[in-house]
Order: sequence, then structure tokens, then C-alpha cells
Amino acid sequence: MKNIPRIFIGQNIKTGTMIPADKSVAHYLSHVMRRNDCLVFGDGNEYTATLNDDGRALKIGEKTNHTDPSNDITLYFAPIKRLDDMLNMATQMGVARFVPVITERTVANHTNWDRMKKIVTEAAEQSNRNSVPEISSPIKFAELPFDKLVFADERAAYGRDIPTEYKNAKNILVGPEGGFADNEFDALDKNGAIGLSLGKTILRAELAAPIAISKVI
Repeated sequence: MKNIPRIFIGQNIKTGTMIPADKSVAHYLSHVMRRNDCLVFGDGNEYTATLNDDGRALKIGEKTNHTDPSNDITLYFAPIKRLDDMLNMATQMGVARFVPVITERTVANHTNWDRMKKIVTEAAEQSNRNSVPEISSPIKFAELPFDKLVFADERAAYGRDIPTEYKNAKNILVGPEGGFADNEFDALDKNGAIGLSLGKTILRAELAAPIAISKVI
């Protein structure tokens, strides 16, 4: 259903029910898009919906046959200054969940997580997903699931021979602006994490994430 607005509602959407419409949603449909029909989604499903005459509720219609294009990838990442760009692109690529990781060189320690949740919601709406990725609470580097991890390995740019792709990986780690510290590389290597080459150049952290994702999906 091309060009029909898509709005994230959440879980427990059912045909025939009335769901209160946020004022911003009512304004967007009535005054920006100038229509009262839309698609609503959540929990992997998509439905048709219609804004009622007073703009206060959405009536849920039939479930569509649109399949959720999201994947089951978890992106572990060190918070960075341009985190909104990273999360936006990763959401568009179908990532299921985000886990912030505090590394030795992490400098973005005051992230507005409410704003980040809004960004991934809007990216999910735009990218035809039926679900919005989860953003977990931050963890320490030592808490990573090393033995199930693929990480963006910048050492490839300095001649280290490492894989260029690793299909079907489910856990991906991307480091901070300054890269991983030597002791963090040691921990990744010793605990079974697999380095992934992103090429012969050093990429900005916000670009490294979508490139890494593209190597495994």
C-alpha cells in the first residue's frame, strides 16, 4: 500500500477495536497528509486503520498480508556523538535490538535515550517494518557475549587478514569514535569473538555499523 502513512501503535492490535489517537498523529493525518486512513503496526503485524471524525481515535481495520522485513540481529555499540544517524540507518536495515556498551574510549555518556527511541520508531515507520527495535540498558564491555560475537575490526585497515563477511551472525559489535583499546582487542580475541573487515579505510562509527550489518545479512 504505497504512500499510505504508517504509524507505530504497539502490541495487542486487533481488528474492530478503537485506539486513542495521539494529537500529533491526528494532526499529521488530517493537516499534513490530508487523509484519515493509514496503516498501523506493532508486534510484527500491520493493519489498516481510519481516524474517526473527531480525530480522537483510530478504528483498526483488517490485518494486511505485509510480512515484517525485520531480522533477528542485535547491534552492540559504544554510544557516539552522532548516535541518531547510526540508529536510524541500523533500524532501516532491520536490526531487532540495540544494546549500548560502555567501552574504555566511550565519550558520549549523556545520551538522550527518549529521543533515540523516537528516532528508531520514526525509522521503523518509514522503512516498512512491522516492529520497532528494542533499546536495552547499557552494559559494560566485560558483559558482552564474546563467544557469539562478530565485531567491526579496524585492524583490517592496517593489513590484518580477517574475514570480509560472516553470514548469519546474530550479534554485532561496533566500537567508539576512538576505536577499541588494546586490552579490549585482547579480550575479543581471547574469548572467541570474530573480527569482521569493513575494508581498507577507517570508517566513522556511525557508518561502520550499517556496513557491518550488510556483511552478515
